[in-house]
Amino acid sequence: MTALATTDALFFERADAALDRAAAERRLADALANGDDGELFLEYRETEQLSLDDGRIRSAGFDTSLGFGLRAVAGEATGYAHAGELTEAALARAAEAVSAVAKGHSGVAAEPPRATNARLYTDANPLIATEFPARAALLAEIDAYARGKDARVKQVMASLGGEFQAVQILRADGTRVADLRPLVRFNVSVVVEQDGRRETGSYGTGGRHGYAPLMSPATWRGAVDEALRQALLNLDSVPAPAGEMEVVLGPGWPGILLHEAIGHGLEGDFNRKKTSAFSGLLGKRIAVPGVTVVDDGTIADRRGSLTVDDEGTPSGRTVLIEDGVLVGYMQDRLNARLMGVRPTGNGRRQSYAHAPMPRMTNTVMLGGAHAPEEMIRSVKRGLYAVNFGGGQVDITSGKFVFSASEAYLIEDGRVTAPVKGATLIGNGPDALTKVTMVGNDMALDPGIGTCGKNGQGVPVGVGQPTLKLAGLTVGGTAA
Repeated sequence: MTALATTDALFFERADAALDRAAAERRLADALANGDDGELFLEYRETEQLSLDDGRIRSAGFDTSLGFGLRAVAGEATGYAHAGELTEAALARAAEAVSAVAKGHSGVAAEPPRATNARLYTDANPLIATEFPARAALLAEIDAYARGKDARVKQVMASLGGEFQAVQILRADGTRVADLRPLVRFNVSVVVEQDGRRETGSYGTGGRHGYAPLMSPATWRGAVDEALRQALLNLDSVPAPAGEMEVVLGPGWPGILLHEAIGHGLEGDFNRKKTSAFSGLLGKRIAVPGVTVVDDGTIADRRGSLTVDDEGTPSGRTVLIEDGVLVGYMQDRLNARLMGVRPTGNGRRQSYAHAPMPRMTNTVMLGGAHAPEEMIRSVKRGLYAVNFGGGQVDITSGKFVFSASEAYLIEDGRVTAPVKGATLIGNGPDALTKVTMVGNDMALDPGIGTCGKNGQGVPVGVGQPTLKLAGLTVGGTAA
């Protein structure tokens, strides 16, 4: 069954359906008359969360939602209305509300998104592929495995979560696009204690597929082993130094710094409104040669990937920075039209209750020519940051602060003591000019990213090779 047929069955053909397709298309046409763009976004979602703490199931939840979001666009103005019910009466009220944005406007309807036959992930619902008791039993097995690995383990926390999202996007010209989106995630944290000192380590993984890969012993045991390794490592950590120094960033998840400090500044809305630190720099060199950054929503099974975005545009591979030169922005339909360019498949929304806007998918820096060992050897005194926790960034200035959850001293070209309490402080545009070596080991994150913007959260991916930066400010705790 095609995605369109599956979503027709969910939205229009259920036994209790209160909205037929003809009525939906009629109301949509009325709402978008005289406008420049817009769509009816229909969504059905199932979500599940199961967590264990100290050998007991602490929470288990399952939820379903069904609703629509209706958007009308006229110039720069947007009218948006949504409802958690799928009835003609609710849609009629929404159409009346959003049509006001185009009163007195005589727009020309924008071209519909191009069609695609690509499928980047399975159509199957991960929540029904395995039985719920099997997932609960797996968490108990994880707890026992972690405690059996080391007597210093004092607490184990593990969680499994999944969702199945079905969407259909209708336009006034009759274009219809549908997508069926699975998403799963597994997390484990381990607390260890030695000589009165407690430390934590954690690991997570996931993607747009079913639970089966996460329930494989090789996957979950590897995750527990990694969380335990980090926790035991932290038992030996020393206070981080402070000051300006050379920093080597590890591959994969440290790309979250790239995502936050640089990626958001390359989204179309911030640049159209000239509130980004990168506004007006298209075609200009903003990074050293060798730095190439892409946003790629077409990587199969990845957490940030989408067959089509939430406006119906097929995802793409958008080159943002090419060999140090800014060559593109990530665009939704509205900002692309106003900036005179094509949408890039980056129009995303958290749910039917939210209007779409330009968002990242999987944002990565491509690999270079240097071996990681060569980069470490080149550092006299510095920091090797392998994993990151939280952080924040100011889009307008590009200033960022990120805390490293796993980092080491580099002394005389060798990685030495693990450190605790290290933060990286800097400015995104400035950091791009401080990259001195790009590694040949580009890696993607394990599938755990969630990005927040304007109150909306969406799943994303990041990635990068090992990077060496000169003169980055490190905030530490060493006396």
